[in-house]
Amino acid sequence: MAPRLLDPPTVARAFRAVAIAEAVSWVLLLAGMFVKWVLGTSELGVQLAGPVHGAVFVLYVGLALLAWRVLRWTPRTALLALAASVPPLVTVWFERWAQRAGHLPSGAATATAD
Repeated sequence: MAPRLLDPPTVARAFRAVAIAEAVSWVLLLAGMFVKWVLGTSELGVQLAGPVHGAVFVLYVGLALLAWRVLRWTPRTALLALAASVPPLVTVWFERWAQRAGHLPSGAATATAD
């Protein structure tokens, strides 16, 4: 039987993947900005990584809101997830913390409250 899209383990897996993708897209955008503003050689990195990062950022925020509902996160946990989207690479920290704290189920278990 195929997993349902709104099952907690499915949402948790999608959230993990997008949290890591958001951090990677930040690194690519920062590298593009370095090339553009420090080296002054090309804008291509920003032109490519900017829209990709923007799309992944929006997807991350959407999945954080979905996870809040499906995984029954407390408002504090959801706020941490959303705040983690702003500084570079913090989505990876949040994902690891949420995993350790039991907010991202790996199997059939459900998330725990704060």
